[in-house]
Amino acid sequence: MILASWRSLVWVIRRADIVLEVVDARDPISTRSRRLERLVESMGKKLIIVINKSDLIPRDVAEKWKKLFENRGYRAVYIAARDHKGTRRLRIAIRRAATSLPAIVAVTGFPKTGKSSIINALKGRHSASTSPIPGSPGYTTHAQLYRIGENLYMIDTPGVIPVEGGPLEAIIRGYPPEQLKDPVRPAVMLLEKALRYNPRSVKDAYGIDEKDPYKILELIALRRGWRYKSDGEPLIEEAARAVIRDYHKGKLLFYVPPEEYLVRVSRHSRS
Repeated sequence: MILASWRSLVWVIRRADIVLEVVDARDPISTRSRRLERLVESMGKKLIIVINKSDLIPRDVAEKWKKLFENRGYRAVYIAARDHKGTRRLRIAIRRAATSLPAIVAVTGFPKTGKSSIINALKGRHSASTSPIPGSPGYTTHAQLYRIGENLYMIDTPGVIPVEGGPLEAIIRGYPPEQLKDPVRPAVMLLEKALRYNPRSVKDAYGIDEKDPYKILELIALRRGWRYKSDGEPLIEEAARAVIRDYHKGKLLFYVPPEEYLVRVSRHSRS
């Protein structure tokens, strides 16, 4: 499955001149793929890191992440694609990255980073496909080129990156909550992370003033009437799935500060 995913990703990148790597503004490092970045560089394509969902973090934090990437030699822009905020900045960044025209853009990233929202934002209301993309057997027969500006085109099929960002990201982004056999473990990890970076996150999301992740899941289940029919115990698996969904929807709010990443890099360089 992973090989097939990377094979399809190579297919998308090969047909593009500019590749957008979409990361989640709440945790850009864990949703970033160095393997993708090396692949784009090796194929001679231009890369833009798109920090999406920036409406879920303070603007000054989004600016810091943008500068952090730029200081390391990357093009970067932050947007909130769902609300079409920052789309104009992204278009400008694409034009600046284009070494020649016409140019084709591809959108890549982990699941749940908002790739489809970015594709729709760039398409706009009145865009229409110009032609199917040839040479796609085994991947998709429906990939189209869309005109997104004068001499600018976009592949409408997102390149989905196999999730690499640690055990938590691999689970919550790699599978829909409904398909998780054990949703409790990742939900507990997610709640621990939320409380670490925003001690009020659970209180604000659920009105629950509790720090124990298992107790939080029990209380969510009880408040929503989710119980096992056999013994009436709280159905914490359903509560766990709800917590994961709420994170993706932006209800469970927290973000990783860029300063933490800089400290980590500094420690690593000294060791």
